[in-house]
Amino acid sequence: MLGMTHIKNSARVTRLATKRTADAFVEHDSHLQSPAKKRALLGEISNLKGTMLTEQKLKAVQEIETKFDDSQMCDGYVTDIYVYLHNMEKEAKRRPLQDYIEKVQKDVTANMRGVLVDWLVEVAEEYKLQSDTLYLSISYIDKFLSTNPINKKRLQLLGVSSMLIASKFEEIKPPTVDDFCYITDYTYRKEDVVKMEADILKSLKFEVSSPTILTFLRRFARISEEDYKNPMLEFELLGCYLAELSLLDYGCLKFLPSMIASSVVFLSRFIFHPDKHPWNANLQKYSGYKAADLKECVVMIQDLRLGKRGGSLVAIKEKYNQHKFKYVGLIKCPLEIPSLFFEEMRVIDN
Repeated sequence: MLGMTHIKNSARVTRLATKRTADAFVEHDSHLQSPAKKRALLGEISNLKGTMLTEQKLKAVQEIETKFDDSQMCDGYVTDIYVYLHNMEKEAKRRPLQDYIEKVQKDVTANMRGVLVDWLVEVAEEYKLQSDTLYLSISYIDKFLSTNPINKKRLQLLGVSSMLIASKFEEIKPPTVDDFCYITDYTYRKEDVVKMEADILKSLKFEVSSPTILTFLRRFARISEEDYKNPMLEFELLGCYLAELSLLDYGCLKFLPSMIASSVVFLSRFIFHPDKHPWNANLQKYSGYKAADLKECVVMIQDLRLGKRGGSLVAIKEKYNQHKFKYVGLIKCPLEIPSLFFEEMRVIDN
């Protein structure tokens, strides 16, 4: 039962978050307060190539990669790859309903979804999962909820079962079914997780690979860094932070992954250089979006960063307010983005 009132004393602090999450599903208006806790060690961080690297190794790889652009590395077919990915992300079978909570769900709210995503971020840290695993997990959740009404008591089961599938697809050594039962304090049995896993796969028609925000963020952030003499680790981490914040908000489902990735790069550039136009002809060319196209999405992500939306969901903010993530969650910038930055004629080629 998600409404459990007792959690065993455990060295795994994420299980304490499990209780907070479970209670939040039952109490619609409750606010998630994240206590001081020792997070899973993330000596490795996921760079924009999706490979787990230490910060030192990441910088070394970047020094090599700055000598080449994507077209050289992919021998001229990178454009075709991203045309294919842009077309794939628009396919109806890969898109969740924008309003499934209103049209399909009777017992699940947008707040509950946000609480679940916030908790899964902690679970991903606990088990040191790659960012791609987290993004795929949440995409499975949204797609499943788009066609299958579910009781709120099974929402957490949907979350861990989705992460189990994504882990099997992305991780070299994925957590086991037992691990995911343990992280919920054995609220669910192994049989429950395996059954839900099968239901999710059937609902997805076994289409477990889809472009995510990270798929496009890697490309657009790399293009953005061509403006700078040296790639900035902080810029990459800030992009990861903003992209994860977008996962919290049910309202972001209306945007394609490529649009969110573009908006993340736009906002990251504004945060680092608030006096400089955040967009340019190169980014417009490769993303397919004009600055004006991004306005609604950029403003929504900015509101998430400022706590105007999802303010009670703190796992992502706490995660990126740490030294290992260069404290990018604490970076200050102007609260308002000048409207002229969204005017098409202001886009320049840097």
